[in-house]
Amino acid sequence: MTKVDFLKNRPIAHRGLFNKEEKIPENSIIAFKRAIEKDYPIELDVHLLKDGKLVVFHDDNLLRMTGVNRKIKECNFNEIKELKLDNTGYKIPLFKDVLELVSGKVPLLIEIKSDRKVGETEKVLLESLKDYKGEFAIQSFNPISLKWLKDNFPKVPRGQLASRFKNDKMCLLRKLFLKNMFLNFITKPDFISYSINDFPNKKLEKFKKNGGLILGWTVKKVSDLEKNIEFFCNIIFENEAVSQLYQGKHDTGKS
Repeated sequence: MTKVDFLKNRPIAHRGLFNKEEKIPENSIIAFKRAIEKDYPIELDVHLLKDGKLVVFHDDNLLRMTGVNRKIKECNFNEIKELKLDNTGYKIPLFKDVLELVSGKVPLLIEIKSDRKVGETEKVLLESLKDYKGEFAIQSFNPISLKWLKDNFPKVPRGQLASRFKNDKMCLLRKLFLKNMFLNFITKPDFISYSINDFPNKKLEKFKKNGGLILGWTVKKVSDLEKNIEFFCNIIFENEAVSQLYQGKHDTGKS
């Protein structure tokens, strides 16, 4: 048993079990309720606001999900608490309210979304989780964030998010470091979450060969299940039909 085995028991619902057609927005209380009802672990994203509050939201900018063109880190919660998610009646939830809702019923996979100084969001997040009794793990694209977690909270499961970053605007050297996870020997992640569209990767293969757990993101269509899915220990998914088909073919608890 490792401290991240709980991440492979059931497919993980990306931003909750959301459904745009049914007016159930991503990273919303209703999406998390639906995931709990179906016993799916929940992947979600957290941002630290200007007033120090932690909210569950994916994008750096509010525009796509609320129609308001502002960077979320520049907002106080009172300024955004009435904004509607994706033209529905649901609003941006506080992280503490999501913890209260989930309350250990299913595991949480928490992604740190931040371009702040490393340690600021992480510290608030871990303070929020200090009395939480449920299973959770934290992941980030930023290896320096993982280093901070390793140094300050080494018992908390931490994961490196990565891909080939083909469409990301960044310098070639940084892209090379990130896609090949050159800092893993320092950060020592407990698991890796890697894009299903960017496999194979020799670093990934070595990590799994040495007993590491690897999650594949994001499986959105049934046809995605043909993309080297057998390699991954579990999937982060959208679309419940994908999850049902995947689970029907795999015993994720034994991957």
